[in-house]
Amino acid sequence: MSEPVEELVSGAAREAGGWMGALPVAQVVTSADGIVVRWSRAAQELLGHSPQDVVGRHIAELLHPGADRSLGRSLWEAVAGGRGVMGTVTAWHADGHPIELEIWAGPVTDRRNDTSAVMVFAADAHAARRIRGSSAVWDGLFARSPVGIAVLDTQLRFLRVNPALEKMNGLPESAHIGRRLSQLLPEVNARDMEEAMQSVVDSGQPVLDRRRVGRTPADPDHDRVWSCSYVRVEDPGNRPIGVIASLLDITDQQRAHTEAEAGRRRLALLSEASIRVGSTLDLERTAQELADLAVPALGDAATVDVLDTLAHGDEPGPGLTGGIDLRRLGKAPLSGSPVTDMLAPLGRTLVFPATAPYTLALSERRPFLLARMDAESIAPASRHSSRPSLLLGLGVHSFMMVPLVARDLALGVATFYRTRAGAPFDGDDVALASQLAARAAVSIDNARLYHREHDTAVTLQRSMLPQHITPPSGVEVSHRYLPASDANEVGGDWYDVLSLPGGRAALLIGDVMGHGITAAAVMGRLSAGIRALARLDLEPREILAQLEAALDDLAEPMLATLLYAVVDPASGHCRLTRAGHPPPALVTPDGEVRLLDVPPGVPLGVGGTRYTTTDHILAPGSVLVLYTDGLIESRGTDIDERLAELTYTLAEPFPSLDALCDSLLARLMPASADDDVALLVARTTRVPG
Repeated sequence: MSEPVEELVSGAAREAGGWMGALPVAQVVTSADGIVVRWSRAAQELLGHSPQDVVGRHIAELLHPGADRSLGRSLWEAVAGGRGVMGTVTAWHADGHPIELEIWAGPVTDRRNDTSAVMVFAADAHAARRIRGSSAVWDGLFARSPVGIAVLDTQLRFLRVNPALEKMNGLPESAHIGRRLSQLLPEVNARDMEEAMQSVVDSGQPVLDRRRVGRTPADPDHDRVWSCSYVRVEDPGNRPIGVIASLLDITDQQRAHTEAEAGRRRLALLSEASIRVGSTLDLERTAQELADLAVPALGDAATVDVLDTLAHGDEPGPGLTGGIDLRRLGKAPLSGSPVTDMLAPLGRTLVFPATAPYTLALSERRPFLLARMDAESIAPASRHSSRPSLLLGLGVHSFMMVPLVARDLALGVATFYRTRAGAPFDGDDVALASQLAARAAVSIDNARLYHREHDTAVTLQRSMLPQHITPPSGVEVSHRYLPASDANEVGGDWYDVLSLPGGRAALLIGDVMGHGITAAAVMGRLSAGIRALARLDLEPREILAQLEAALDDLAEPMLATLLYAVVDPASGHCRLTRAGHPPPALVTPDGEVRLLDVPPGVPLGVGGTRYTTTDHILAPGSVLVLYTDGLIESRGTDIDERLAELTYTLAEPFPSLDALCDSLLARLMPASADDDVALLVARTTRVPG
């Protein structure tokens, strides 16, 4: 049996979707004079009357009792005259309430073109107005929205696009209709977008803010970024009939976001540089720290080269116009990279002529950028070396070089390479690399100055120590001086052995409180002063008083500790005076070890004190051990523990005084000394009668 007309119409409306599927429409057929001859199921649902109640009655009788029935009759008379009509009437529902209807009526003609029947479509007027209002809003939004909007069917073919999307894609609506995105714009990650839209059709779950990237005919030379959202369109039976896509061009926002992220990364890298680069005053380590920091945050490979004169510990040369010699002190990655494997290894000295890019970048103190490397751009450098061509063959596509400059002094150059896919080095990268290089250059220069001051302080210190010690008969001595590993800790430790009248010997050891060149200079003044005073054979207390006065004459206050011992090897008599110095140790001939009880006193330079001298008898073969505090002081260790360790070491057998000195330093000194150390040991022997 054939399907009823009203079901066919309703099914077509549902398939079409839109307002026809959302608005129930009643179908009624009357004779030319208005007698109802057909009453659809939708009409029964709309007005509540069954076909049996209505068929055979004049359609005007269905109007509300209070309505103008003449209006209804005139409408049908107009239709019977061959015209279609539209209007709004008030009908009477079967349950007794009025209902406002919108009707569309048109004549059905016979073979003679006379009206034989009238076809009437009716719908709830309120629902129709609501749908028309929504449609007007939709049409206005669709036409005027700056957001790109497209309607696609369930096969993801374009049905309609608005002007904004036409402008975004650079194609008219006619080019879209009936085609899929992958056919229209395959280079805007269309496959991913179609997968997202298909998931919306299948699941009904919307997809929001899916990014689409690529180039369209609207702007074929630049990549654009769009934020895409997809929502499924359904009929009243909740069946999918298509997808609505909305697209927003966010290229500018994405660029701003990318630049902000790049800015944050640059700040983070600079912050990390302040922690990692220059952590020690070591030239090689600082150069390697810069290279390690730059890879992979800034480039795929990096090298750091310092003037060869600096690497040797010398001062920078007078000029760079004749070419430069650079020592490679940093390289990253150290292994596993074809680029760095091809470059010169660490420690190699590289010679560049005056016209080489390395020389120009350093002599002119400005960065050198080769944003895009190709055969033409590397031609000038290729005249000096085959490496640029080799680098190009390894995939290096961008290159920059920045000088290491501190205090207007050119120290070296840092070089960066990019091989991975992505943007070449640009001005922002050059600025970042220059800031990193500047921080590293300051650290390298500090290391240079540190080594220079350290060497100066050590040289001054050693020059003021006694060069030749000749003790009197009956006294055997050995001594050591060990400078601190840090230039700032090299100070004023010293020792001396003087011959006094009567065959006696003056043994002294001191420490100027302070570090560096100043402490070493004050130590020299005290050492010279005590030598002159000792030869006058003054009492130890008087000598210390004169040294106190010498310190008072200094422009800057200084303090010093001192231990002064006068030994008479003939009698074994020993007089000891301390001015805030660590106590001496005594090793008796039978191997007993003890710290001698000598009043500590206060350091020289404090003032207002009288020093006490104590007397001791040393048996022949006794060993007196004098030392500065660098030997027994250690961070995190109690001083009493260190003194106990000193006595344990002295209790061990030793074949000679030199061996004893070496044993004390090896046992008590750390690998990297925090303070300099002076050590003086003396053994009394029998004086021939």
